[in-house]
Order: sequence, then C-alpha cells, then structure tokens
Amino acid sequence: MMEGGGAFGGAKAGAPFDPVAFAKKPPVILRALCLLFAIIVFGCISSEGWRYDRGRKRETCLFNDNGNVCNYGVGIGVIAFLASIGFLAGEYLFEQMSSVKTRKHYVLADLGFSGLWALLYFGGFCYMANQWSKAEDPPDDIGVGNMKAAIAFSLFSIFTWGGCAFFAYMRFRQGAEQAFAPAYDVDPGAMPGATAYSSYPGGQDMGSTAYTEAPFGQNKVPSGGLEYGAPTY
Repeated sequence: MMEGGGAFGGAKAGAPFDPVAFAKKPPVILRALCLLFAIIVFGCISSEGWRYDRGRKRETCLFNDNGNVCNYGVGIGVIAFLASIGFLAGEYLFEQMSSVKTRKHYVLADLGFSGLWALLYFGGFCYMANQWSKAEDPPDDIGVGNMKAAIAFSLFSIFTWGGCAFFAYMRFRQGAEQAFAPAYDVDPGAMPGATAYSSYPGGQDMGSTAYTEAPFGQNKVPSGGLEYGAPTY
C-alpha cells in the first residue's frame, strides 16, 4: 500500500491540529472515559479500601479481608490510567505518523491492549462483587460507598475498553482492506456474480451473416456481375 492514503497511510501527516474535531472523535471520548473510570476505581480502593483492625493489629481489605482484591483493583486501575494517557497521546500523534508500519503497529497495540483490559476489568468486576457480597459491613459503614463505586465503575470500564478495542479493530480492518486492494482494473466477468463486458455493437449477430464461402474457391462471381472462369494451362 502507498504511504499516502488509507487508515495506515500518512495522507494527513503534517495537517493543522483541530482540537474541537479531535475531542469529538469517538476513540478519544472513550479514552477519556477509560481515564476517568480508572481514576475512580483505584482512587476509591486506595482511599478507603483498607482499614486498620485493632483486634488483629493490621490493615485489612474491606473486600472480605482479601488483600488480593484490593491490590488487583488498584493495579488494573493504575495501569489503565497510564495506558489511557499513552493512547490519548497516540491518538493525537496518529495523524502525524507518516509511516504505514508505525500506524499499523499502533493500531495493533491498541487492539490487543484494549481487548485484554476489557477482559481484566470483567474479571475484576466479578472478583470484587463476589468478595463484597461475602464481606462484613465495616464499622459505621465507612468505605461502603467507595467500594460500591469501585465495583460499578469496573463494570463501566468493561464497555469503554471494549469500545476502544472495537474502534481499533475497525481501523485495522479498514487499513488492511485498502492495503490489499488491487491497483489495476479487474474484469467484472471474472468476479463471482458479475457480468462480463458486452461485445461491440452487432458482434453477437454476425453469426447469421458471416462470410462462409472459401476465400480462394473457383468460379467466383465478382460484385460487378462479370463471370471469370478458372484459367486452364
């Protein structure tokens, strides 16, 4: 595929940046939501997900005293936050990329990471919801709202990251189709379900009036009406 066009091409490389049009792009909106939801998830767990148990003399996780749940939620949230910033920067630089390979690698990285993080958030949502249903109510219900918010926005993050993966797939598909498009005219007759080119006018009717006599036969009658006999030697 040529460097100058398509989803992987650099046709718009060097074009002036339009912040309004950039902010309205669906992938950018989803990235911003991923960033916001990630902050809420790891922020809620980090702020009130742990409490000091005086009887045990140690900090315990509000998710059924399972520290792995708190660590998991904070971990995927922090990485999602950093990745969202990186992909937002990538969306800004995407139109400036003049290399087809660079664009393709970015789209593949976006597709793979977004799909993976949608699955990780799905697992995190199920994990946190399950452990929260088994947990005892904390004293004075401190942290209950934050834990429920972390669970809810983990659920929302599944759809935002899944949407990012979908747009990345559509961008990759568009680029792949244009990359493998033929650069020459294809005979429609060779394509399934297509009709071949029609012949020149009158070409199909020539069979009934075609010249059938041998071109060098004897005793020919010229068009002028004069008969010429075959010469004898």
